[in-house]
Amino acid sequence: MGLPLEGVRVLDLSQYLAGPFGSMILGDLGAEVIKIERPGKGDIVRDMPPHYVGPVSVYFQSFNRNKKGITLDLQTDEGHELFYQMVAKADIVWDNFRPGVLERLRCDFESLAQINPRIICCSVSGYGQSGPYRDRPAVDLVIQARGGIMSYTGEPGRMPVRMGAPIGDMAGGMFAVKGVLAALYQREKTGRGQRVDVALLDCQVALMAYRAAYYLIAGEIAEPVGSGHASGHPIRAFRTKTFPIVLDAIVDRQFAELCRLVGHPELAEDPRFANKVARFDNRKDLYQVLDQLFLQRPGEEWLALLEAHVPVAPINTVDMTLSDPQVLHRRMVIEMEHPVYGKVRGVGNPIKSSEIEAERFTPAPTLGEHTEEVLRAWLGLGPEDIAGLRERGVI
Repeated sequence: MGLPLEGVRVLDLSQYLAGPFGSMILGDLGAEVIKIERPGKGDIVRDMPPHYVGPVSVYFQSFNRNKKGITLDLQTDEGHELFYQMVAKADIVWDNFRPGVLERLRCDFESLAQINPRIICCSVSGYGQSGPYRDRPAVDLVIQARGGIMSYTGEPGRMPVRMGAPIGDMAGGMFAVKGVLAALYQREKTGRGQRVDVALLDCQVALMAYRAAYYLIAGEIAEPVGSGHASGHPIRAFRTKTFPIVLDAIVDRQFAELCRLVGHPELAEDPRFANKVARFDNRKDLYQVLDQLFLQRPGEEWLALLEAHVPVAPINTVDMTLSDPQVLHRRMVIEMEHPVYGKVRGVGNPIKSSEIEAERFTPAPTLGEHTEEVLRAWLGLGPEDIAGLRERGVI
């Protein structure tokens, strides 16, 4: 058995993060992803500091594994024609241009569908293909801010902060993959391709979920709660004698178990804390009790006592997470063999399946690394044809 998307061909025009992250997921699942970059320049984050594998930034490596890289100037007539020939053999064209760019390049869905009626075009942009903001530039921080979630991220009374992971970009990539997979499934029934339009702002609004519903139904405007929760208690970080831990015991039976384990079973019978509503109404009293309690022992002891019974964890640093035995068991730290620079480590694919016998990981391509290979395999071009294209600056 192979990977589920083997045989699916993707032409990836995207740069930076939101687009490349999504197309990398398709590559992890077995699709042949051809990353198309401009000759001599390439993706704008190829030189992103501060860390590099050879001349290529680790930032670029992180979002472009399992892809083949070619150079092709779509602003030349020859490059444009070669792209059209590849579209005829492709399943998906993936981009994260601002609206209007594809139309100017004559690479929009309407144009490409005339060449290949089965083509699926996925565009990931800040604000989508329609609306008053469609032409505005957008990056992760801007999207997190405008998308509302940043307003209630951080500690109460302090300046809001962006999420440590670039969720504005990465959520767009993940939602776009869902849209493309749905389009592939629908194409099996209809025989037709379609355009998938994913706006990063839309994705942030979707992620607000119940916090948005709290406003829409009850008029509550979300405010920061730090590591806590807007509805359930107890849930947040606690200091111990050695290091902070987090726990979530908002379910009544888990709260009762927590009280028993920490040596105060009477807390679960206290009318102030006996159920979810009572704990919500008396949350300040609850945290005064728990804060003092958890300071009485080292974090190691609390974890040993609680881990098997209630959801609890240390607040790991990145190095601790990437050496955690559960993370390693799940193959979430992987090793790839770079053809020039040797072994390169990275994070694995979180999607596991009973039908996937072996995962496949190759490092991000150097600029134009697979140009000749792809042009030969896809279009049947010979060495002289390729040399001529290179001399004319098309590839």
